[in-house]
Amino acid sequence: MQLSTTDYLEEINKQSQSKFYDWSYHKLLQAGFNSEWAHTINSIVLLFLVILILLIIDFIARKVILSVVTRFIIKSKNSIDDYLIKNKTLKYISHFIPLFIAQQISPIIFLGFPNWLEAINKGIEILLVLNIMLIVHSALKTLRDILKTRKSFADKPLESYLQVSQIVLICIGGTITFSILTGISPLSFLVSLGAASAILMLVFKDTILGFVASISVSANDSIRVGDWIEMPKHNADGTVIEINLNNVKVQNFDKTITTIPTHTLLIDSFKNYRGMQTSGGRRIKRAINIKISTIRFMTEEEIKDLERIQILKPFIEQRRLEISEYNNRSQADQSMPVNGRKMTNIGLFRAYATAYIRQNPNINKDMISMVRQMDPTEHGVPLEIYVFSNDTRFEIYEGIRSDLFDHLFAVITYFKLEVFESPASDDLRNLSIKIDHTHLQ
Repeated sequence: MQLSTTDYLEEINKQSQSKFYDWSYHKLLQAGFNSEWAHTINSIVLLFLVILILLIIDFIARKVILSVVTRFIIKSKNSIDDYLIKNKTLKYISHFIPLFIAQQISPIIFLGFPNWLEAINKGIEILLVLNIMLIVHSALKTLRDILKTRKSFADKPLESYLQVSQIVLICIGGTITFSILTGISPLSFLVSLGAASAILMLVFKDTILGFVASISVSANDSIRVGDWIEMPKHNADGTVIEINLNNVKVQNFDKTITTIPTHTLLIDSFKNYRGMQTSGGRRIKRAINIKISTIRFMTEEEIKDLERIQILKPFIEQRRLEISEYNNRSQADQSMPVNGRKMTNIGLFRAYATAYIRQNPNINKDMISMVRQMDPTEHGVPLEIYVFSNDTRFEIYEGIRSDLFDHLFAVITYFKLEVFESPASDDLRNLSIKIDHTHLQ
């Protein structure tokens, strides 16, 4: 409701505390303006003057004081203050100064306009609340960056904690802002908000699920930043690079990024290779398929030839002694190879592979290490190598595994064995030529 000239004069007489306002007001009266126009012009002139002063103060705070502080921080060896600059904490603090001054002098400028004064005071209070929220938010980001440099927090989902803090901060700031605009106490607003909790839960369903999942993941330590995880359902197979409130980012080995909703970590299964990475050993599990038709007993001449292999010689000597004692005790008829015990080429190859693995410096000796014969299939007899490398890095591990099987594939012919492989086109062509040649003869 607009006040009359008389009401303006009474209001001034009651509230006037500024000699400068009175001086400028009387100067306008002396210039020939009536009371109402004098109040209006006086307030507008003072408003522009104060805006100019506030802009100058803001410029000084940002460009002068902040520049001096920034130069001092750059020279400092402490990294904390560097994060304050990076996250604009000092910049937001500098904005606080002109807002605080505006709050103090606004009653002087709009002394004759109480309706305007109330609205402007509310606006300034809201800007102060928003600025404080920005200061707190930037301080939380600074805390996150500092904790990331600490070894104990390097693999923790700090982004999730920051986002939760942001949500809490927004709720608090929104409640205070609503209270300023409506004049309702924050407690009453929160009580009325409880009635709409069902709607809020529906709107923020994914956020709530992500929040619960983040807490669960952190509490159970099921996944960390830097872990190698595999989640086929979401085509994820790589390193976790970020865990936040709503999703987990995985950089696959082909450098693509897969985004997984955080709450699915509680619903769907995934494989985490952290245990392998921290154990100091990575499993090598691969079989060589031996062609069954090449498996046979070894003659004494062949055994003596294989005895020249240094790492196999102790095994042959021990096994020859055991076989000889058994055959003598059982009085086996040696004229028939089936009678008694004999050395086989696959057995000697298995013994050689075991001895070679044990003396290999790239194999972890503290973990299980064996060469075992699996059930025969249409592809031959699988001879499986089951060991652990002593380096878990992907490229090093692949090199160790390849070197191991390169050697075993190369030496297998010395044991009169063949690796099974399906016939190729050249094999079928050569077979056809032999058949045709036989028929021509």
